[in-house]
Amino acid sequence: MSRALLKFVRVSPTKARLIAREVQGMNAELALAALEFMPNKAAGIISKVIASAVANGDYEPEEVTITSCRVDKAAVMKRWRPRARGTASRIIKPTAHILVEVGTVSAEAETPAKKAAKTETKKAAPKATAKAETQGDDLTKIAGIGKVYQEKLNSEGIYTYEDVANMTQEQIDVMEEKYSFKGDFKDSIADAKNFVNGKDA
Repeated sequence: MSRALLKFVRVSPTKARLIAREVQGMNAELALAALEFMPNKAAGIISKVIASAVANGDYEPEEVTITSCRVDKAAVMKRWRPRARGTASRIIKPTAHILVEVGTVSAEAETPAKKAAKTETKKAAPKATAKAETQGDDLTKIAGIGKVYQEKLNSEGIYTYEDVANMTQEQIDVMEEKYSFKGDFKDSIADAKNFVNGKDA
C-alpha cells in the first residue's frame, strides 16, 4: 500500500468530496481515465494525487485499487470586498487536504484457502448481525451516530454503549481513518458514557 497527501490546496472540501466518493474503490487506471473527462476543478487535482500515490509505491495504475480517498477541511483564508455605503463583506476562500491510499487487490492471486475463508466470513455475517440486533444497544441514541454509522461500528465489533464508551484512541483513529465521521467522535464517546452511567444508576 502507498499513499500521497496534498495539503492546503485551493479547493472547497465539500466540492472535492463529491469527486472523492466517485473514485473510492475504483481501479486506479479507470479512475484516472474517468477524472480526465470531468469538468470539475477538484477532478484534476485528485487525479494528480492518485498518480502520485501510484508512483510512490512503484506500481502501475492497472495493478492497484484506490482503497481510500479522503478530503479534510484545512485553513480558511478570509478576504474583504467593498460594498455600498462604505461597508465591506467577507469572502471566504476554503482550502483542503487530500489524502489518497492505493493498494493491490488481486482476486486471481487468492489461494483456495483464502477464498474458502472469505466464504465462511460471508456466511457468518448474518449471525453477527443477528447477535447485534438481539444483544446490542441502539447506538443511534448517541449524539452524532446515525443508522449508517451504527452499522459501521457493528462491523468493527462495537455493539453496546459500553463498547463505545471504552473505545481506545487507536480504535477512534481507525474509525476516523476508514469512515468519514461528521463531528467530533469524542463528543459521542462522552455521550455514551452518560448512557452507561445512567444504566448503572
